[in-house]
Amino acid sequence: MPQWLNKWNTRLARLLWVVVLIGIVAALPVIYARVETETSAKQVAIVMDYRDLLMVSNTQANPQAFVEKQLMELKQAGVNGMAVFESTLEELSWAGEVIVYNAAQAALLEQRVAESGDNGTYVLFNSPEHAQTLRPIIEWAFQHHGAEVASWSTKGREGLRIGLGYDDALLRPMQPNPIAMKALREEGFQIIPRLSDRFVPYDDQEMGRWMKSFEELGVTRVVFDGDAVTGFGDESDLGNLKRFANQLRSHKIGIAIFENLKVPQKGINKLASLLGFDTIRSHPIGEAEMMILKTPQIEDRLVLAVKDRNIRLLYLNATTVKDAVKGQVSHPFKNIVTALQGDEELKGAVSQLQDFGFELGEPHSAEVHKAPQEMILRGLAALGAFALIALTIGLFFPSLLAQVLVVGGVGAAGLYVLSSTVMIQALVLFAAIAAPTASVILLVRRLRQLRVAAETKPISGIRRLGGALLLFVRTTVLSLAAVPFMTALLNDITYSLVIQQFRGVGLLHMAPIGLVALYVFLYGSGNTVIGNAKKILAMPLTVLWIVGIGLAGVVGMYYLSRTGNAGQVSGLELQFRSMMENAFGVRPRIKEFMLGHPLFLVGIFLALRYRWAMVLLIPGTIAQLSMVDTFAHIHTPFLLSLIRVLLGLGIGTLIGLGAIAVWQVGEGLKKTRWLSR
Repeated sequence: MPQWLNKWNTRLARLLWVVVLIGIVAALPVIYARVETETSAKQVAIVMDYRDLLMVSNTQANPQAFVEKQLMELKQAGVNGMAVFESTLEELSWAGEVIVYNAAQAALLEQRVAESGDNGTYVLFNSPEHAQTLRPIIEWAFQHHGAEVASWSTKGREGLRIGLGYDDALLRPMQPNPIAMKALREEGFQIIPRLSDRFVPYDDQEMGRWMKSFEELGVTRVVFDGDAVTGFGDESDLGNLKRFANQLRSHKIGIAIFENLKVPQKGINKLASLLGFDTIRSHPIGEAEMMILKTPQIEDRLVLAVKDRNIRLLYLNATTVKDAVKGQVSHPFKNIVTALQGDEELKGAVSQLQDFGFELGEPHSAEVHKAPQEMILRGLAALGAFALIALTIGLFFPSLLAQVLVVGGVGAAGLYVLSSTVMIQALVLFAAIAAPTASVILLVRRLRQLRVAAETKPISGIRRLGGALLLFVRTTVLSLAAVPFMTALLNDITYSLVIQQFRGVGLLHMAPIGLVALYVFLYGSGNTVIGNAKKILAMPLTVLWIVGIGLAGVVGMYYLSRTGNAGQVSGLELQFRSMMENAFGVRPRIKEFMLGHPLFLVGIFLALRYRWAMVLLIPGTIAQLSMVDTFAHIHTPFLLSLIRVLLGLGIGTLIGLGAIAVWQVGEGLKKTRWLSR
């Protein structure tokens, strides 16, 4: 490389580091705004599925008394809301409002022979006053579903005949039961209607009547049942999703989005946007899970959902199981109550949430805060992220730094024109990869310089320890340089609501490790990159190498399986996580404080004396990238992520120091034994 080009690239690199620093400073007000947004909504609703309660009550000797008892106990435990589905004839029968018969049963009731070809469904109202409310609801719903509805009565009681088969009629949805909602509201519960997209075509006028009744009951939020939100089915032709959004807005009703669904409900993201993101996140515990989970596990899930993932609506389900061991039908309501209010052994989820600053109440969407001139600040952060990426590439190809800037700038501008969202996400991903990669590579360079200097003037153990700690801190700070860029560029409510997400988690977990390994083995060993590559390829392939490569592959696959939200965790590790959570209030990442940080610190200490120890920095890079990945979970509060990282650093450093002490003692004993011979 010509001397003048070398000088130019050196000056350009210094300028880019200044741009990186400016970008970090510019991101700080945006980070503060995000923290303000995250702390603006502290109310939490704990909601019970009312249909599940009715279903369980149908297995009891006195369903009505069972429902009343459970409502009282759930309310005392902290449940402050009830989710009410669109009604069905089956649910109304569980509630004791109606009795439903097939044609044969109706004929027996009337002491006549069933007519040939009659396969209709017959409904009797149990209460004359409730019949006035329920009759028009049932009539409209089944007429909308295309069935004939006619009056029917027997034994002096009013009823209806519906022109649908019995099994079919039991499942057809209707307006949520206004009688039940009014009674629950009078008991002090929030009402959370759970609506579906099963009314086709969508009837905006009827939905307006529903919304008016919801508003009169104090409803401020709805959730959805099925695979799509209300109005989505006809969206391609009629734009009914927009009409439904207008109904919600006009009655000041927001929505909640369930997390961890296998497939997100269709239309939920667009609906959230149409509502101006009057949206909160909900964590459901399903019926099957509720029967399997132990009480402490239920407690932990509820607390972690609110504290760690900005959940503001906890959705509880229940079901029955025929317990052959006990010889009875079991249900989870006792476990639910214990998990919420605690007992002699458990503190209870409600008490824990209050300790963390949350309160039971009507949940509200977060109040979005913006930094002054945020767009300009985010632009500066984007420039800083771009400069960091260019500097990292320049570490591998120093003579191409200027070209990288030009080509990268043109490419980023073109991608921004095509899709600004994709460009921002790509910029954030590459910055997240660049920071830990650059920090460890600069560490490798510095260690090589210090080791060369130590050949003429050996470094004492104390000085090596001090130097290792300083280099460890410097590398960590540089790795965390990506965090301000990630936070500023992804500071949007859609990321907090997980409508959009950080992309490329798998790549972030592998690329820095691979790039550091590439640099350690191919760069700076007294030969060219090609020469070092040829030297490695010319090495004899032994059984030990094959076993080593195989083990590395297995470890790599296991490591990748642990990344992301779908990673598999053993029961023993879950218990350890729970113990850490109870001890510190915030759980540091195990792979950071038990593996990455100690290995990295030991690797730095040993690399100041032994060349082979540089290899330890490669797996140690896991902790550096993991810290960055912690902040990629935008739905996790920023301050909690910061505490998690600092805890991992502190504990990991202590473990690393302990490992260094053990090494020094072992090395001293070995030296003493050698001298005694």
